Amino acid sequence: MKLVQEFVGAAHKDFDKVKAMLLETPDLLNAVNNLGGWDWEDAIGAAGHVGIREEALFLLEQGARPTISVAAMLGNLEIVKAYIAAFPQMKDAVGPHKISLMRHAKAGDEHALHVVEYLKSIGAKE
Repeated sequence: MKLVQEFVGAAHKDFDKVKAMLLETPDLLNAVNNLGGWDWEDAIGAAGHVGIREEALFLLEQGARPTISVAAMLGNLEIVKAYIAAFPQMKDAVGPHKISLMRHAKAGDEHALHVVEYLKSIGAKE
């Protein structure tokens, strides 16, 4: 469990460490850390809410599970729209630490401005 905590923790700030740990222990890719109660987080989730685009893309290339939150941060509007078309309540989805979809999109900076505008247009929660 400590290894998972270390990996997910590194995903918030140390992309080089994430790559090194994943090379040594590939099973960490989709490992999830319970931060208490319902709050579960994996490396892709961490990269998504802190806006580390290069890391998120790397993890996806390695086979990490994509989420609407990460798609929003990356600026993948068509994916975000598809989720919301299928499940309208997803406009108010939250990721790790109850961080909103809107905040994930804002973490994507200029790459995700069009996602932020779309989410505003449909009344997504901040």
